Amino acid sequence: MFSAFMKGISQLSDPKTRRVVWIGMGLALTAFIGLWFMVAFALTHTVLFSILWLDTAADILGGLATLVLTWLLFPAVVSAVIGFFLEDIAGAVEARHFPNLPEPRAVPILEILATTAKFLGVMVLVNFMLLFFLVIPPIFPFVFYSANGYLLSREYFELVALRRIGPEEARVLRKANSGRLFITGVIVAFLLTVPVVNLLAPIVATAVMVHLFEGWRRGE
Repeated sequence: MFSAFMKGISQLSDPKTRRVVWIGMGLALTAFIGLWFMVAFALTHTVLFSILWLDTAADILGGLATLVLTWLLFPAVVSAVIGFFLEDIAGAVEARHFPNLPEPRAVPILEILATTAKFLGVMVLVNFMLLFFLVIPPIFPFVFYSANGYLLSREYFELVALRRIGPEEARVLRKANSGRLFITGVIVAFLLTVPVVNLLAPIVATAVMVHLFEGWRRGE
């Protein structure tokens, strides 16, 4: 797992993946800015309380609330967006480390849209539910990274695996390595919440999953 992360990070310097890196960074930055404005718009155009002074207080704290909600939802949004470019990222990793692999299965655009929509919906719903744990600061980080780690690891792994094998085989392989996959997901979730680093995290996460998938299916 450590080796997979080192290879995933080193992938960023590969000349063959430079275009993908810039696209990924641009998408991540665009997703962050877009999410920021959407959250800010939603908060400023919603009356949260019927009592005037309470609603005024909420408006004053709107900047902080916008930052918190954007930070919480960013992993879900950027991971969903990067899914459309996963083929380019995974292909670049395979060209460098697994050049003898046959052509991957062509994933229909409708399948990508359905998978992305489902993942984004689940992630947003889960993270809104996690807001209740903000009132218990010592517990919140553990709950947040555990929940997001599980969901992110599952999504990234399945997107990578389904390029090469069928859904049932992917499910069996995922369950056989669930512990290591969960730890990987928690690390990815953490990277996606670190400023600046989170712009590159989706590319590293995809590269890591390619290495883990190829290693596990070969019994390594």
